[in-house]
Amino acid sequence: MKTIIRIFILFTLALNVSAQSPKHEVRAVWLTTLYGLDWPKTTSPEKQRCDLIRILDQYQQANINTVLFQARVRGTTVYSSAIEPWEPCLTNTPGASPSYDPMQFCIDECHKRGMECHAWIVTIPIGKANNYGCQQLRKKYPKRIVKIDEEYYMNPELPETGDYIADICREVTHRYDIDGVHLDYIRYPETWKFKYSREEARRNITSIVRKIHHAVKAEKPWVKISCSPVGKFDDLSRFKSNGWNAYTAVCQDAQGWLREGLMDELYPMMYFQGNQFFPFLADWKEHSYGKIIAPGLSIYMLHPCERDWDLGIIRREMNVLRQEGLGYTFFRSKFLTDNVKGIFTFTKDFNRTPALIPPMTWMGKHAPTPVTLLQIERGKTEDRLVWYGARDLSGANYLLYNIYASNTWPVDTDDPRNLVASRYRYQSLTVPHKGRALYYAVTAADRYGNESTDKQEPGVRRQKPTRHIDIRSLIVGQSKKSKKSKKKTKKQSHFK
Repeated sequence: MKTIIRIFILFTLALNVSAQSPKHEVRAVWLTTLYGLDWPKTTSPEKQRCDLIRILDQYQQANINTVLFQARVRGTTVYSSAIEPWEPCLTNTPGASPSYDPMQFCIDECHKRGMECHAWIVTIPIGKANNYGCQQLRKKYPKRIVKIDEEYYMNPELPETGDYIADICREVTHRYDIDGVHLDYIRYPETWKFKYSREEARRNITSIVRKIHHAVKAEKPWVKISCSPVGKFDDLSRFKSNGWNAYTAVCQDAQGWLREGLMDELYPMMYFQGNQFFPFLADWKEHSYGKIIAPGLSIYMLHPCERDWDLGIIRREMNVLRQEGLGYTFFRSKFLTDNVKGIFTFTKDFNRTPALIPPMTWMGKHAPTPVTLLQIERGKTEDRLVWYGARDLSGANYLLYNIYASNTWPVDTDDPRNLVASRYRYQSLTVPHKGRALYYAVTAADRYGNESTDKQEPGVRRQKPTRHIDIRSLIVGQSKKSKKSKKKTKKQSHFK
């Protein structure tokens, strides 16, 4: 452990060049709907949809592949629910429908771009007395709600709380084609007066997590379950958490949830720097139990009204995360899309190639059978690909496809520069080539992310070109062209 910590500290001091972009990496953003901090900024349904498309287009430019969309806010939802009322930020009218389904719209737009969309569920807090969702829950379940200072919470010590939150997670999983359920604030409030031991308190939170896990996986076992624990799991032998940690302070046994298989990935809120970041990062990696870790980075700290951090702090953290094979998550969206301190510009350069989500090998172990037939119709300006024959062995009976293109044959499907479409949901694709001779390969992927071997077109080896063609830019250009043809505040919370 000491050796790992020393290595991370050295990386902090010496690593100034981006590590090579990998084929698999979680690149996520928290998209906050609380008070409309990130979205929506208007009550117009049409403008809301346009703004969300603009945000997702920016993500795509930076090769972001995971969107954590805040679906349950504070006892209210940004999706059509039979359990809780609509979130007022959509219409400025408590409980009123926005006349469309924002959750479904976000899912559809994410999937068009090959991104995963996770339903971000705020679990225990329900806001202040004037919050509409809080008012409704206090009327309906007065004995389940506790007040601490000016905030109200669902009581984590009552079994009914776990049942209720599990019902919400079951509902959103059943109704929507989400890729994950992301649990926020699945912990005790910081100022909670414990009646029992911390060990008993941790069992209470774990009981809630277990109920959610069973509810979600019974509906769709491929839907990822994740949470955003406090960024430091607990005190380390050489580095103290200064009283702010997951395990002891707020009774989140997040590493135990990974070990038990209750969580598929973690997004620890690592809103720190230096020795408050790297040693605790090493601890998360050491206790990942083969699951996915994508630490949350505090890009809001870059803003002059916050800590006015230098971009180099975030840059070094991202480089070390990539070097160690971990993902990363930005808190929060607006600071990325506003390009505060150049973070969006840097991320575009850092993510020069797209990346696939790491597969859930602990859930689904059998990759699909490969595509058996790949047909290519050559055209003057574009090629049309059609493929058949892959079979899903996971039981989900739903395949996604990854398409690769290169100006050399055979196509190297391990090179992310050749990936032109990921998590693609159809069996045909048109690729503009601008007069260049391209070769193609197609793989099938199941809902767990397991990828088949590739099917390549028969080809003749050509002399290797002097430079690699940026195939991805051709696809983006096509997307923009197709769109044209179809046309003929409140202050943010530092911790979620």
